[in-house]
Amino acid sequence: MSSILIIVFLPLLAAIIAGLGNKRMGAVPAKVVTTGALFISCALSWPIFLSFLGGHAEASVTPVLQWVKSGTLDFDWALRVDTLTAVMLVVITSVSALVHLYSWGYMSEEPDQPRFFAYLSLFTFAMLMLVTADNLVQMFFGWEGVGLASYLLIGFWFRKPSANAAAMKAFVVNRVGDLGFMMGIFGTFLVFGTVSIPEILAAAPGMAGSTIGFLGYRLDTMTVLCILLFIGAMGKSAQLGLHTWLPDAMEGPTPVSALIHAATMVTAGVFMVCRLSPMFEVSPTALAMVTFIGAMTCIFAATVGTTQTDIKRVIAYSTCSQLGYMFFAAGVGAYGASMFHLFTHAFFKALLFLGAGSVIHAMHHEQDMRYYGGLRKSIPLTYWAMMAGTLAITGVGIVDVFGFAGFYSKDAILEAAYAKGTELGYFAFFLGIFAALLTSFYSWRLIFLTFFGKPRWEQSEHIQHAVHDAHGHDDHAHGHDDHAHAHALSSTMRSSAKAPATSGRVRWSLPNTPSTRCMKCRRG
Repeated sequence: MSSILIIVFLPLLAAIIAGLGNKRMGAVPAKVVTTGALFISCALSWPIFLSFLGGHAEASVTPVLQWVKSGTLDFDWALRVDTLTAVMLVVITSVSALVHLYSWGYMSEEPDQPRFFAYLSLFTFAMLMLVTADNLVQMFFGWEGVGLASYLLIGFWFRKPSANAAAMKAFVVNRVGDLGFMMGIFGTFLVFGTVSIPEILAAAPGMAGSTIGFLGYRLDTMTVLCILLFIGAMGKSAQLGLHTWLPDAMEGPTPVSALIHAATMVTAGVFMVCRLSPMFEVSPTALAMVTFIGAMTCIFAATVGTTQTDIKRVIAYSTCSQLGYMFFAAGVGAYGASMFHLFTHAFFKALLFLGAGSVIHAMHHEQDMRYYGGLRKSIPLTYWAMMAGTLAITGVGIVDVFGFAGFYSKDAILEAAYAKGTELGYFAFFLGIFAALLTSFYSWRLIFLTFFGKPRWEQSEHIQHAVHDAHGHDDHAHGHDDHAHAHALSSTMRSSAKAPATSGRVRWSLPNTPSTRCMKCRRG
């Protein structure tokens, strides 16, 4: 059996087993099956990526089954592996496998763990279907599968009204973008007579200068098709106008945030634009729109990120801003730089989200950074991990000597925008420079508020409420002179359990049992 079949379908098999087994199966077997499947897929993905990296591999198509044959609409379900797919396979399976492992500790208090892990694996399968698509219908199948799985994951805590509202919002806003994507697919089939991506890309240059009737007007064919397709990308990748679902998606558990915002759902739009880049190259108007929307999203999200106090929302708006970089890179024709930033962003953003999850878990699920402080000695591994992620996202580096990943990918994007030599290119360049400064501001603000200064834990009503529920009384009454401390974290979350001292006298330890987490205060 071809390794690509195992990579794609093993997560689906694991999702089915864990989903159908559910509580009868038990939490540990479900976690072992789903996490093991993802690590196998990850292990098989890296050799494919390395073979393309070394220039020893060629694009291949692996047939799965005959799917649709209706008149002139004839296509099979087949898995395409080329350089672009190889990059995405590594990103998706690596981050998803680590998120699965991390969730062992983070979700240990939950009674519905099999359902959660089944959703995670289903999400990963849908994303793998999207990036291995050989035709537009198959891509749309994966596209909608990712949307469905994200709805299930964001609303995982379905008894929590805000989580339900956030899940519905994500689903509805994405449907708006998906309408454009569907119309783009319909129009592409109408014009080219096929949904096969290689055939469409080969024929696209020949459509330059042609027109099509749309909404009562005669418009440039490729401009109409590309803008419709890009509307789909705007919804999935949370670009300005269709971005509102992204911050609210923080209502889901933190591992979900890492998976959605790092390597999978939000990068689907960037992948689609890069995959269909020969179509966009035929339409300068469509590329100009991609550049403008990307640049505006980049600066808009960065400005909002500077004002947030919720640690996960800061990172969420950061994701939105970084996606803007990827899009305006694609808009100026730097598709390689766009994918490079997608690759680097996936890993340092997943690192930041999982680090934030460790902080939230240690602080009894308090997410407001104003109530943190002084945590670097308490959870040192988390501190150093988030420091590494922050150094990467802020693009710290010395020219031609040393730099973190974000330094090279952002530098390539900004250079390409400036080198484009157009007014729109200069516009994107200067907005990108300003957004980079804002990125540095909100990223280091997060680090300083969380890990430096004096502990401000006593000011949090949420923590006090959790303590009251856990102990049922105030330790003051019994004369205890214990220092407050944070949760001990699971070994899979890679942090320490040493606790910092504060001026308070209340022991703020919280047993890891579901009963100590009321629905009113339950956070991500």
